[in-house]
Amino acid sequence: MTRFQMIPRLAFGMGMTCLAWNAVQADEMTTQTPSVEKQSFGQLPDGRKVEAYHLRNGHGIDMKVITYGGIITSLRTPDAQGNVDDIVLGFDSLEDYRSDAYRQSNPYFGALIGRYGNRIAEGRFTLDGTTYELATNDGPNHLHGGDQGFDKRLWQAHSFENDTGVGVELRYTSEDGEEGYPGTLETRVRYTLTADDKMIIDYHATTDKATPVNLTQHSYFNLEGEGSGPITDHRLMLNADVFTPIGDTLIPTGEVRDVAGTPFDFREATAIGARIGDDNTQLEYGQGYDHNFVLVRDEAASGELVTAARVAAPDSGRVLEIATTEPGIQFYSGNFLDGTLTGKGGEAYEKRGGFALETQHFPDSPNQADFPSTILKPGETYESRTVWRFATQGDDS
Repeated sequence: MTRFQMIPRLAFGMGMTCLAWNAVQADEMTTQTPSVEKQSFGQLPDGRKVEAYHLRNGHGIDMKVITYGGIITSLRTPDAQGNVDDIVLGFDSLEDYRSDAYRQSNPYFGALIGRYGNRIAEGRFTLDGTTYELATNDGPNHLHGGDQGFDKRLWQAHSFENDTGVGVELRYTSEDGEEGYPGTLETRVRYTLTADDKMIIDYHATTDKATPVNLTQHSYFNLEGEGSGPITDHRLMLNADVFTPIGDTLIPTGEVRDVAGTPFDFREATAIGARIGDDNTQLEYGQGYDHNFVLVRDEAASGELVTAARVAAPDSGRVLEIATTEPGIQFYSGNFLDGTLTGKGGEAYEKRGGFALETQHFPDSPNQADFPSTILKPGETYESRTVWRFATQGDDS
């Protein structure tokens, strides 16, 4: 086994109460019908219309996603008492997502990220003997696809209903040379809200030239409700016994380091804020957690869903569990939120007002020969699945 193929995967959904069986909500659930509805969400300066798709699963969960950036603008779920709150950071209007204040801070609230999620060192990589230059939009490095990544593109969309649930499929063609990347990349992403309280995100891409691809979703969660304050008391479990340390510009050093005995050990549920202020060089570099964790899986489970993370909020009793086919997950503790952006509920998003858990291949993989490859070649198909499961529990023991 390699360091990226370790021990058997965890059972997905272990130890949680499915929202569908929460007795408090039982009467309400019997009266709701799964549905998907298309609405207007404004238009871009060039006149192109942006649409919103409103998904409901009949159990009190509903989500809105817009065709601009594939952004999840809201995600409402019941808590342990049946109270429904929006648990993702974001805005009510297209103008807010395109404002100068948003662009300057660029937190990527709820957006689809591509072509390459996370960072590429110095905005440069070499492939088949050719060096490609990308935008350096994060200090000296390339971040989340560049100046006009997938988060700022208008996607084509259509809704669907099937035996699994209701959803929306988004498509985008990234032309050869866009943001410096080689090849025309045909991308498809499907959001499916299921009858059993899951959000399934399926990624699919093909290319006509070899190119790096690393797609992810960048929602910020606060399981007490967006705008309700810091997430430092949320209890996090990460299915990882190693992580990839970073340098002072947040690029991986190439090392794979054990989490044991460090503030990065979340193998057992631990409050996010319990060790975030420790005297630790890695925490200093990230100003908190902004690191890739290598998920535990055995060789036979390569490409299969494994549990990646579980987060529980102590007051609301909400639980989010994430499973993925990806080898890694980036845990970001909202370190650069600074109160300059005001969300849907009228509350400013202060530092650590939300957390992100981005399923992914590793940062800077095009420049790291020992990391799992992110190169997609003609004739191959990029396929990836991530599942968010929503649940509640009486206490976080």
